[in-house]
Amino acid sequence: MKLVILTMLFGFGVMQHNPNFQHGRTTIVQLFEWRWSDIAAECERFLAPKGFGGIQDNDPKHRLCKGYSTTKESDRALRQMTWPPQSPDLKPIKMVIDLGGEAISYSEYIHLGRVTEFKYGAKLGNIFRKWNEEKLFYTRTWGEGWGFMSDGNAVVFVDNHDNQRGHGAGGSSIITFWDSKLYKMAVGYMLAHPYGVARIMSSYRWNRNFVNGKDQNDWMGPPANTNGSTKSVPVNSDQTCGDGWVCEHRWRQITNMVIFRNVVKQQPQISWWDNQSNQVAFGRGDLGFIVFNNDDWDLDVTLNTGMSGGTYCDVISGQKDGNKCTGKQIIVSKDGNAHFKISNTDEDPFIAIHAESKL
Repeated sequence: MKLVILTMLFGFGVMQHNPNFQHGRTTIVQLFEWRWSDIAAECERFLAPKGFGGIQDNDPKHRLCKGYSTTKESDRALRQMTWPPQSPDLKPIKMVIDLGGEAISYSEYIHLGRVTEFKYGAKLGNIFRKWNEEKLFYTRTWGEGWGFMSDGNAVVFVDNHDNQRGHGAGGSSIITFWDSKLYKMAVGYMLAHPYGVARIMSSYRWNRNFVNGKDQNDWMGPPANTNGSTKSVPVNSDQTCGDGWVCEHRWRQITNMVIFRNVVKQQPQISWWDNQSNQVAFGRGDLGFIVFNNDDWDLDVTLNTGMSGGTYCDVISGQKDGNKCTGKQIIVSKDGNAHFKISNTDEDPFIAIHAESKL
C-alpha cells in the first residue's frame, strides 16, 4: 500500500507530470497543518486502505527532498506510508495562482511538473452556488473547454488552505466545509469528472468573525495545546475527527467518491444528460454513473447508465456492506437503464454507483 508524499517545491522525476501513484490510485489529500506523527498514523489506518494515492504537505518546516526528511517524525511518516519500505519517488506540484491576466502564467511552469489550476475551484464554486446565472448543465464541456490548462498538466481542487479563508484566488465563490451540502456535491463532481489530477482538502475549524464581509480571524492556526503546540488529530467512533479537526477526507461521501474515481480510472466520460438547468448526469465508461440535482425541485428520471444489469448501492447515501447496502439501492436493467429520484431537500442531492458497489 504505497502512498506518495508530494511537495510544493522539491522533487523531480523523469516523467514529471506523472504523480507516480500506486496502480489503481488517483487522488491526493492535503493534510493541512497535521503533525507528522498523525500523518503517519492516518496513512496506515485510513488513507492507504481507502485507496488514496498520496498526501501533500506544504508546511515549510516539514519538507521532503529526494526521499530524505528534515525531522525524525517525517522519517517515521515515510516508513509508515510506504509498503514495502522504500523512498517515494517525489513529484513536484507548482502552486501558480493564475486566473488569467496575472503577471505570472501557469504556462511558465508546466515543463517542471503539474500545476495548480486555480480557475477550477473558482468557477465550480460559481456554478454550484448558481451565481452570475451559472448552471450546472453548462459543465458539459468542463475542463479544457472552459479555458483550463491541458488535462495532463493540471492539479484540480475545490478549495485549498488559502482560498478557503478568502486569500488567493476565487474570493467568496470558493466552496468550503462551512457549506457542507454544496461542498460534498462540488467535491463529488470533481472526483467523478476525468479532468486533471484531483486533490482534496483536510482542514481544521476556527472561530470566524466577519466584519464588513471579511473574516478577522482568517489568520488562526490549527487546534493547539496551551503551550502552543499543534494538537493531535483524534478519531471518533464514527470515523470522523474531533477537537477542531474537520477531516473532510473522512466524510463518507468524499471517501466513497475517491474510491469511485479509482474504480473508473481512465474510462471516458459518456452518456451525458441534463435538464438544461442544474440537474446533470454522466457515466464513466461502463464502470460508473453519477447524477446531481442542484435545482430547487425534485429530479425524477430514467437514464441509460451504460452499466451492466443488477442492483447497485448508492455510495453517497450509504455503501456496500457485504451483500447488503446501507443506503439507496439503484436497479439497473439489462439494457443499462435505471430510474433516479433525488429530492432537492435531500441531505446529499446526488447519487453515484460504480462497478464495485454492485450487490
